[in-house]
Amino acid sequence: MIEPSIALQTALRGALIGNSAVMNLVAADNVRAGSTRPDNLPCIILANPQTVHLGRASGGAYLTRVFLDLHVWAVEDGADMARQIGGAVSVALWDRPAADGIAIDAYDRPSFVYMRDPDPERAYCHGVGTVEAVVQWRA
Repeated sequence: MIEPSIALQTALRGALIGNSAVMNLVAADNVRAGSTRPDNLPCIILANPQTVHLGRASGGAYLTRVFLDLHVWAVEDGADMARQIGGAVSVALWDRPAADGIAIDAYDRPSFVYMRDPDPERAYCHGVGTVEAVVQWRA
C-alpha cells in the first residue's frame, strides 16, 4: 500500500531537486520532509500533510485530496532570498509532477505567503506554500 500524502510528497521533492533553478538556490540535501524547524539554510521543508478521503474511483482505487505545505526558509538576504526560492518552486511545480504509485487527477499550483522573523537581530524569512492535489491510489 502507498499512502497518498507520502507519494505526493515524494513526487514534489523529485520535481524540486530535478529543477536547476531551485537547485541553484537550495542544496538538494536541504529539500526534505520533516519538522518545519530549519537546520541548514536556505531550505525547503515538505510538511504538515492533510488528507481528505473522497471515496472510490473506478477499478477499486481510492480517491483522496491531499494538501501539503512547502516551508521555505532563508537567512541570507532574508525576504528577497525566500521570495526568489518560492518563485523558483512555483515554476518547478507549475505542472503536476510525475508520480509513482498514484495518479494525480487534479492539481493546484502552490500559493505562498511570506513572513519575517520579528526579532530584528535575526534576518530569517519564512515562506509557506501549499500544494493541493486529488490523487487516485490503491491499498
